[in-house]
Amino acid sequence: MATLKKTSTIKTWKKIKDDVYGKKGTARRDTLERDSKSFSIGLQLRNAREQKKLTQDELGNLINKKRTFISRVENDGSNLTLKTLYDIVEKGLGGKVQISIVL
Repeated sequence: MATLKKTSTIKTWKKIKDDVYGKKGTARRDTLERDSKSFSIGLQLRNAREQKKLTQDELGNLINKKRTFISRVENDGSNLTLKTLYDIVEKGLGGKVQISIVL
């Protein structure tokens, strides 16, 4: 009876990104990283809104935006301006925005 030898290896998320999207600094990888960060910002905003027990409509009213706009931001923060980010976090949620730049 022959036995099968397992030849697959476990890959890290970084290795998968390198293999599929290219190394850091390539256009496709940079796009993935930006999109991922935008999505993360949207999730953070949704989580903060839910912690404050606000509906999208209530948050929108606080910053003079429609519920559909809040929904778009939470689902894809990529078209979010800094002004709107500050409005949502500071006016709408009563929080503070912290931004860091890494070179």
